[in-house]
Amino acid sequence: MISTPQAIDRFASQLPFGVKAAVYEGTRAPTVWRRDALARDYANPDALRKLASQIKQHTIEHLDQYLEQAAEKLSANGVEVLFAETSERAKELALHVMQRESVKVVVKSKSMLSEELHLNAFLQKNGIQAVETDLGEYIIQIDDDIPSHIVKPIVHKNRRDIAKSFEREGLGDYNDDPQTITHRARKHLRREFLRADCGMTGANFVSAESGRMALVTNEGNARWCVTAPRLHIAMIGIEKLVPRDRDLGVMLNLLARSAVGQQLTIYTQFLNGPRSPGKDGPEKMTVIFVDNGRSRVLGSNCNEILRCIRCGACQNVCPVYRQASGHAYRATYQGPVGAVLSPLLAGKDFAKYADLPKASSLCGACNEVCPVDIPIPDLLLRLRDKAFTEGASEAKRGTPPMAPYAWLATHPQVWRAGIKASNLGNSLPLKLSPIPAMQRWLGPRDLPPFRGGAFREWMQDRKNPPA
Repeated sequence: MISTPQAIDRFASQLPFGVKAAVYEGTRAPTVWRRDALARDYANPDALRKLASQIKQHTIEHLDQYLEQAAEKLSANGVEVLFAETSERAKELALHVMQRESVKVVVKSKSMLSEELHLNAFLQKNGIQAVETDLGEYIIQIDDDIPSHIVKPIVHKNRRDIAKSFEREGLGDYNDDPQTITHRARKHLRREFLRADCGMTGANFVSAESGRMALVTNEGNARWCVTAPRLHIAMIGIEKLVPRDRDLGVMLNLLARSAVGQQLTIYTQFLNGPRSPGKDGPEKMTVIFVDNGRSRVLGSNCNEILRCIRCGACQNVCPVYRQASGHAYRATYQGPVGAVLSPLLAGKDFAKYADLPKASSLCGACNEVCPVDIPIPDLLLRLRDKAFTEGASEAKRGTPPMAPYAWLATHPQVWRAGIKASNLGNSLPLKLSPIPAMQRWLGPRDLPPFRGGAFREWMQDRKNPPA
């Protein structure tokens, strides 16, 4: 593993792209990386993600050092820096800052961390109105729903659903034209920006070298959040750090391409402090670095998941996620990354999400598309082993255990008898079934006709040919 920034530079200098780009010689990169946006710009995009992987892994392995450095730089830039070990502490700190500054209305940019903390409900309970300003998150909020995708929170909705929600909220008569929906949202949210006392964001990356925060959006709402209100609060997971400003270039090139297939997102902001002579911005800025189980993950054998830059690429290629949808995961983070991260962040409630690592075919597509090369299939297997060794079995999750099936499958005579008995399912009158649960299950269903047994009959005839 690369242990110093200088070693990262040496590794980067060997890559065949950038100023010293060589002619692409046909190196077989993962299929999912053969995108126009990448192939046009980089001879070997897989090497770029290997570099990003090394940068992020180095950072989390030296997180104490870089957190201290980032806090010092931010403080020197005039930012109030706070640390929260738990979810409750993070919310209490945010509330304390808002109450101290007499905040009544907060406008929020999209933040998966605030979803993880269930921040909106907490603020509402304490008399502060929180308004989501990302269009997808705003629709989620007015529908009292939860996101189903890390990047595209309303991928489970269509324009007709949204038009009905807007009509219900008094934003105009039913109209499912996307442009009309967008204009209505813009008109409504602009008023919210102008009356807000505080803007809240997360951060995609934070440079420990300068304290500079990188904020990436496609709608421009984050710019309003950090300029119109007098106070800006950024709640940031401690894993969002990178060592230097130059590392931001690597991460931003990969994030946009992996998330939405763009060379660069439309709005990329760099923030390092509140308003000062010659620099615009809010009057005051507070950064809250949030742990909420991340230190525990760092000490586990699955710490590679902390490299994640929340691009959602693994969700886009996962066959299980695409069939089951995000809500099936029952947690803030869905898809392959959620199947790893959600159980780990749950801590003592690990058993509650111990089944999620099994929601995978282990096809490896998530690893191939990951811009920071997280070995997600390996992590899923480690978590399955953790669930087994800690006794977080299927039975505790309310699903049938596999032990009876294992016994049945390893006793050939019983297995054959079971196969023959199962063929009686369609011919046996339902009311004669001795098992009430079977009666309820078979009521609305017909079992397919039994088509097995031919091979065994053929083998038996072959063993005992006619005289």
